[in-house]
Amino acid sequence: MAGLGFKNFDELIGRTDVLEANAAIDHWKAEGLDLSPLLISAKELRNDVEVRQTIKQEHGIENVLDRQLIEKCSQTLRTKEQISIDMPILNTNRATGTMLSHEVTKHWGEDGLKDDTIKINFDGSAGQSFGAFLVSGIHLKLTGDSNDYLGKGLSGGRIVVVPLEDRLFRAEDNIIIGNVALYGATSGLAFFRGRAAERFCVRNSGAKSVVEGVGDHACEYMTGGRVVVLGETGINFAAGMSGGIAYVLDEYKDFSPKCNTGMVELETVDDEARIAELFRLIKLHLRYTHSEVAQNVLDDWPDILNKFIQVMPIDYKRVLVERTEHNEEIESIFDTQSQ
Repeated sequence: MAGLGFKNFDELIGRTDVLEANAAIDHWKAEGLDLSPLLISAKELRNDVEVRQTIKQEHGIENVLDRQLIEKCSQTLRTKEQISIDMPILNTNRATGTMLSHEVTKHWGEDGLKDDTIKINFDGSAGQSFGAFLVSGIHLKLTGDSNDYLGKGLSGGRIVVVPLEDRLFRAEDNIIIGNVALYGATSGLAFFRGRAAERFCVRNSGAKSVVEGVGDHACEYMTGGRVVVLGETGINFAAGMSGGIAYVLDEYKDFSPKCNTGMVELETVDDEARIAELFRLIKLHLRYTHSEVAQNVLDDWPDILNKFIQVMPIDYKRVLVERTEHNEEIESIFDTQSQ
């Protein structure tokens, strides 16, 4: 940049006259193309308009709900003392919990706090990205519903969403959280008493969640974690899913054609470790949400196991088998040496 005679980036913006075409590009597809109009300076087109930022953008970040949360948790952030907070929330409150998570990480590092150190109970409709990047030690419970991208990048925290107690509808038949929930989550727990919209747990790499139904494209590109669906799914389930495991309650025997089996296999849940894992997650779902669906499943346990389908990525299964065989081989060597 200095070689071109510019002292800063502001001077460089819009100066297409200093760009040079690469004459070495010679391809038949480029014959006849004239790209010079792309290099017209913006000043030539509109000389009365600035080509760089001249007015500072107002993000409104000083007034977000997290400012109140950080203030209420100020002592906890210093001492790790447990705290419980009750607050209303609106759909204009976005990314609630994200700035608070930053403060936890800033004070206590990536390990965060112990479970339930900070418990926040919200009532209302949460805006986009509720609980995004939520870290360990923070428990968010929402009584109401949430918009899209709930739990995006969940990083060890816990999110629970339940409907209002005086509802006039069956929770398991209605959507309670929006699209793309738990996108890119890496760890943590999430329990939803109700259905999720589309693209649930896309790119999830480590979070564990229980939900009572999902829309299309659930578990797409999932690489890790666990998902339990206690209800119906949309189409294209598990597309590109290369890791993690999903357990689907297939009461109506209609799940198979909805699943994209390009990278996964559909199995029965018959391994003791998998059965224990599924049972524990449903028990936690009941504990945190008081779900009638979870209660009915547990009341019918273990007979209901034959209605569950285990969605297992083919390559992930191979890795698990190889790892188990490797561990057994090592144990055998140690046993032989100790004799």
